[in-house]
Amino acid sequence: MDMKGKVVLITGGAGALGQTVVPAFVSTGASVILGDRTPVQMPGITALKADFTDHTQVRNLVDEVIRTSGRLDALINLVGGFATGRLVETDVSLWQRMLTMNLTSAFLLSQAVLPFMLQHGQGRIVHVAARAALEPFTGAAAYIVSKTGLIGLIRTLSSELEGSGVTVNAVLPSTIDTPANRRAMPAADPSKWARPDSIAHTLTFLASDAASQIKGALIPIG
Repeated sequence: MDMKGKVVLITGGAGALGQTVVPAFVSTGASVILGDRTPVQMPGITALKADFTDHTQVRNLVDEVIRTSGRLDALINLVGGFATGRLVETDVSLWQRMLTMNLTSAFLLSQAVLPFMLQHGQGRIVHVAARAALEPFTGAAAYIVSKTGLIGLIRTLSSELEGSGVTVNAVLPSTIDTPANRRAMPAADPSKWARPDSIAHTLTFLASDAASQIKGALIPIG
């Protein structure tokens, strides 16, 4: 993908997946802004700090990106969290934490970038959901429900954006092949998991001009 001249905001980009996704976008020639609660410096990027579950911090970061860059072509949202527990074992604090991390953050980010994108008649919003939202498994109730809510947000927003020039899509990885997941599941077969490079390649495509006709897609990976 050639994205020279484009400005891409990657939120949650300091995590394990971001270590692959961020360089993939840099390689396209885009100007990349990495946002995270604990941002890290990587070659060819600008790093900004924000808590993406906080309305004010989200708005301030998006405003700063637009003010300093003059444009915002794509939001790639990697923000999220995982927790185990059957529904009967899930306390309210865990339930709310999963909804806040996986759903409210996506709502706040989408809402913050949309006025600029709609004003200019173009933009890409891509969220990372989860395959488990379509194929639930036992033992992670709050996580799965929060990711299912994210799919509802994507579908609703895609309908609202019809004809605007702004698209919203999602990738739905299975278990992602990260060092942390390998340590947590030593008996599993990681060859069956979603590779970070496959996720990164799909995200760069969905953020590109070539994906202008792809709207409301939920793309399973792994």
